[in-house]
Amino acid sequence: MSVLVFAESWDGTFKKASFEAVSYAAHIAQQKGTTTTAVVIGALSDDASVLGQYGANKVIHAQGENTGSINGKVYAETLAAVAQSEGTDTLVISGSFTGKTIAPIASIKMDAALITNAVELPTSVSPLTVKRGSFSSKAFAIYQSNAESVIISITPNSVGVGAPSGDSASVEQAVSVGSADTTQKSLDKAQGKIPLPEAELVISAGRGLKGPENWGMVEELAELLGAGTACSKPVSDIGWRPHTEHVGQTGIAIRPNLYIAIGISGAIQHLAGVSNSKTIVVINNDPEAPFFKAADYGIVGDAFEVVPKLTEAIRQFKANN
Repeated sequence: MSVLVFAESWDGTFKKASFEAVSYAAHIAQQKGTTTTAVVIGALSDDASVLGQYGANKVIHAQGENTGSINGKVYAETLAAVAQSEGTDTLVISGSFTGKTIAPIASIKMDAALITNAVELPTSVSPLTVKRGSFSSKAFAIYQSNAESVIISITPNSVGVGAPSGDSASVEQAVSVGSADTTQKSLDKAQGKIPLPEAELVISAGRGLKGPENWGMVEELAELLGAGTACSKPVSDIGWRPHTEHVGQTGIAIRPNLYIAIGISGAIQHLAGVSNSKTIVVINNDPEAPFFKAADYGIVGDAFEVVPKLTEAIRQFKANN
């Protein structure tokens, strides 16, 4: 009765969040005295056996005509079928954008309890006891479950990735059992961008940029730093940026090492999704902006003057070091 983990890939490449999820599942398996089985869905360019370095004993690679884009029902049905064939009672999923889509559907398919926003390794597996973030990460709750089957969704970048062991996992090929669902929209994966839940650095902007035509300086700074790009909810609502970049209470929750907010006032709904950032830098021309109270560093000034100067300073620093 192995512990199952969904190892998400991004354009055929494994994400840091996937290694974190595999490490998390391997820890549970060790506590339960069993093995870890990772499930990969869709086309893959990476070597699936690399998951063994993070604790997977076996990898099941499921492919099919319906796995070209992300469809929650297809992915959930696939995971549920593998869980049944493997006799699994525990499934670990990263709380990424994709994971949040899949977890509740898989919970229904597997008739399993669902614990979301886990931020620490379980302190016990009998009963399963997990610490999770609550009230938009303003507090923590300790959850216990005596259910026969449990799905744990972990907050990305909260537990960390175990050191690679150098071992490889055996890989089995399987055909996806998920069926196409025309009532559910499939999500095409964004191309060429750093997934926000696992980004170490994030550059975000709000209505202070005045229009989508001014986002070039944000993208230039992000490219220079190797950072992901994000935005506030009003910006995505009016169509300046895609909803996949919206961070906040109703968007994506992130935990980067550095979060730079440009022209964002810092409403409580936005802070709920970014407050776990290790370092927050705010650039705003309003000295009374609420965001400054949460910032580690703040610059009061016009973004159209500050950001280009900051970009040039970083470019010169990198050139000289």
